[in-house]
Amino acid sequence: MPFSAKARSRAAWRLAIVTPLALLCATHPPAQADDWPQWGGPQRDCVWHETGLVETLPPGLLPRVWSVPVGEGYSGPAVAAGRVYLTDFSNRNGSRGNERVLCFDADTGKEHWQHAYPVQYEISYPAGPRATPVVADNRVYTIGAMGNMFCFDATNGTILWEKDFRRDFQTELPTWGMAAAPLVDGEQLITLVGGRNGATVVSFDRKTGRELWRALDDPQVGYAPPVIYTFGQRRQLIIWHPDAVTSLDPLNGKVYWNVPFAVKSGLCVPMPRQEGNRLFVTAFYNGPLMLEVSPDEPAARIAWKGHSDSEIKTDGLHSIMPTPIVNRTHIYGICSYGQLRCLDSQTGQRIWETFAATGQGRWWNAFLIPNGDRVFIHNEQGDLIIAQLSPQGYVERSRSKLVEPTRDVARRQTIWSHPAFAMKSVFARNDKELVRVNLAATP
Repeated sequence: MPFSAKARSRAAWRLAIVTPLALLCATHPPAQADDWPQWGGPQRDCVWHETGLVETLPPGLLPRVWSVPVGEGYSGPAVAAGRVYLTDFSNRNGSRGNERVLCFDADTGKEHWQHAYPVQYEISYPAGPRATPVVADNRVYTIGAMGNMFCFDATNGTILWEKDFRRDFQTELPTWGMAAAPLVDGEQLITLVGGRNGATVVSFDRKTGRELWRALDDPQVGYAPPVIYTFGQRRQLIIWHPDAVTSLDPLNGKVYWNVPFAVKSGLCVPMPRQEGNRLFVTAFYNGPLMLEVSPDEPAARIAWKGHSDSEIKTDGLHSIMPTPIVNRTHIYGICSYGQLRCLDSQTGQRIWETFAATGQGRWWNAFLIPNGDRVFIHNEQGDLIIAQLSPQGYVERSRSKLVEPTRDVARRQTIWSHPAFAMKSVFARNDKELVRVNLAATP
């Protein structure tokens, strides 16, 4: 079904020359600075919206506002109302240990509270929780790698309600554990559960934990965070699961449309990205898929897709974890072996690729965070890079060391944890420490 071109969004990613020279400031940012209360930031768009930040980074290891010791984990921090929330894995004894939920003061790093609970990992890469906490209205929601979900009082750590996915929904855990960060929508907490009897996705009353609705019956749950986008006048909950890309009514879980897209090993990880009336996903083995969503009716069709089902002979973008940048004209993302690539949004044709921001190797990872006319890149070697991405290529403005890589993967040390960008600072973790680095520009 052809959709009118004029129905597509005219918003485009603007690229400009970065004005040089600002120094790293050691003072605390002002109180009105933004939070990063969930996966992808305050708007769940993986964009850093604050202004008044440094233009260049000093060489070497970035100076810390503070550093605190933490345990193992892949989860990123969340920052809200002057506090930082993180999950980790401690007291390891083989596959046994404690998953913990930690709360720190954002200004000083002082620990306010923690909650620990025992787990025995039965998953691959058993090195800690994956999902970023979500903070809303003085509640913090967390999901552990084995499917333990909690709602805490964000101030004192009191448990308000909890679920155990395997006990309560008979969830069969995916190979690499529960990874998708939950989504707050009004009074709902919407999350992937992977349970039986149509409980791939479940909506809970976020204050009481009561189930509101459930949807889909995919035996695999996948790893991609749920996200809500508006197409035309219709809000749509987008669930990318191993069988398909599916749109649901976020009020009741009713299916609006479903486009089959079977991915190998259930590896649907990067969050789907919207641009106008198009929706983009990228899979490690199966590559890219661009959908055209009707602005007038609950329907979608394939606009284009990649031609390769190989992680090696790739023709488009085969991301293992990083969520790409998508605008009306171009797509920027990290491919299966570390290639930073630019694609034509309209056709999927590759424009350029480079290893300048990354290394080269299987599963190589880097996170791309737009901020104004530049992009902050946090690669798996712990570098923080300021760069410009345009159809003409990659231009690096500066690079520093944010944290040291600590996780041994494919004969290299890595970090696979997405930082939080809040309070004009970056909050980042490895398997040993959580740090805050101030990135406010000098007045």
